[in-house]
Amino acid sequence: MQATRKSVQCISPAGLHRMSYKEWGDPSNGKVLLCVHGITRVSDDFDILARSLADTYRVICPDVVGRGQSDWLRNPQLYQIPQYVGDMVSLLARINADTVDWFGTSMGGLIGMALASLPDNPVRKLILNDVGPALNLDAIVRIGEYISQDVRFDTFDEALAYIRAISLTFGPHTDAQWHKLASDVLRQNADGKWIRHYDLGLAIPVMATTPEMAAAAQKMLWSAYDAIRCPTLLVRGSDSDLLTAEAAQQMMLRGPCAKVIELAGVGHAPTFVQPDQIAIAREFLLG
Repeated sequence: MQATRKSVQCISPAGLHRMSYKEWGDPSNGKVLLCVHGITRVSDDFDILARSLADTYRVICPDVVGRGQSDWLRNPQLYQIPQYVGDMVSLLARINADTVDWFGTSMGGLIGMALASLPDNPVRKLILNDVGPALNLDAIVRIGEYISQDVRFDTFDEALAYIRAISLTFGPHTDAQWHKLASDVLRQNADGKWIRHYDLGLAIPVMATTPEMAAAAQKMLWSAYDAIRCPTLLVRGSDSDLLTAEAAQQMMLRGPCAKVIELAGVGHAPTFVQPDQIAIAREFLLG
């Protein structure tokens, strides 16, 4: 089974931009699963998960603006959750989805959480992959620092080794799996150098985060989480530095009272390319 690559036109205060997405399964299927990746990843992350669920769902996997095959924003300060939520609403209108099940990894989970908190929202079930309303500021700083690095490599093998090194928190993977995880987020520039696929401007709003801003954002995120009413599954890597065990415990008791599953030997964030992880998603969505 192969995906079809499509796009939707979206708008920001700086103008129009195109968001690319992959569509798996029957395009007339009204049962839709939207899978949204983490801050430096792409729609290709969900190839294996999408194939496994395309017998039941129409699976939609976007490249969030600024990444992959989507356009870059003219104003990088707009690389924030409100803009991403607006883009996803445009996407849902484009695919004519009245309701949607949502799988969000890290940033993709925050987008889903924000959408699911709104009155009359379309989210029917929500999977949050190693993310929640309480975020570790040190982890945010770490992520911002590596996002901003303009790294370039002479060979693909050098670039693969770099992606593997900064992604060890994903947990154990085979060499073939690491090759795909790296291939998905690397491209060659006009000089033949291997670079990452995204706008380095993504780092600007992240690096500008102060402790005061982080505290205010966390308050808003908890308010959004408490407003969610759909069944929610939280998957946490046991070694995650972004989502603490204490925050996961609170998420079991507040808002949608998420069901929590912790994966041993994994940090931020589980990739859901392993059969046991795919089974967790499938059971929650279809069980």
